[in-house]
Amino acid sequence: MMTSAATTVVHARAPGKINVFLKVGAVMEDGYHDLATAYQAVSLFEEVRASAASDFSVEFSGSIDTSDLVTDGSNLAIKAAQALARKAGYRGGVHLEIEKNVPIAGGMGGGSADAAATLLACDALWGTNASKDELLAIAAQLGADVPFSFTGGTAIGTGRGDQLSPALAKGKFQWVLALADFGMSTPGVYQELDRHRDRHAQDIFPAQHQPSVDANVLQALRAGDPHMLADVLHNDLQAPALHLAPGLGKVLQLGEENGALAGILSGSGPTVAFLVADADSALELQVALSASRLRVVRVTGPVHGARLIHD
Repeated sequence: MMTSAATTVVHARAPGKINVFLKVGAVMEDGYHDLATAYQAVSLFEEVRASAASDFSVEFSGSIDTSDLVTDGSNLAIKAAQALARKAGYRGGVHLEIEKNVPIAGGMGGGSADAAATLLACDALWGTNASKDELLAIAAQLGADVPFSFTGGTAIGTGRGDQLSPALAKGKFQWVLALADFGMSTPGVYQELDRHRDRHAQDIFPAQHQPSVDANVLQALRAGDPHMLADVLHNDLQAPALHLAPGLGKVLQLGEENGALAGILSGSGPTVAFLVADADSALELQVALSASRLRVVRVTGPVHGARLIHD
């Protein structure tokens, strides 16, 4: 049964993510790739506030420049709201106010977090009483990272990344993120990966069609040991991203020279995630990278997925 929410504002929050492991399969006939990834949700959140409206609209604020974001029906949060409305037979709309903190086109799933939080907020606002499985099914239709933004924690993703299975992770991992002042196109990085593999076909093993996550990654997560995890961080998209944006190599080098156990591009980049041993090391690295005029934020993981927030 629908509930009236004429004056209600519903607040939901969803996290960005780091891919601590990402193996990309061979390109398929449809141009897509299967992948195997280990996701970790981290404490950098998107805030979504939803209020009843006659149509669908979105506005942005937050700690990052949102001037280039689309606000029409192609926006992923609007798509999420409309998909839930269709599923529930809801005839009204919603106005979304999104406070963005996750980098745009940064490889951390910020748009996916917006969509996940929007699904949860609109379900509460409209009283649609959708089950978690129903919301996850809508999430999977919206994009590969949206289901993980909804569930959070640590998980293994296969297929396009949307087939999730939870992974045990002990304790908290400390990360320092170097945020770029530009974004990268995920399709563009995948296309460069295909070109990279063609260029180096004589030197590298052929890509698997159905990749899997290294068992040592799962062991490191279960142990909660950052040193073990640092040894097995991997991202197939890192080499092509560095080819497109060579300056990221200097950022990786700078972090590792200043105490990071390891650095890795998150997803398709350009956000660089540095894994450190403890909170003190995270603070020291943040200071060192900030002194080099990089925009830096400290986060921990894993954290919960999309949740309602009671202001």
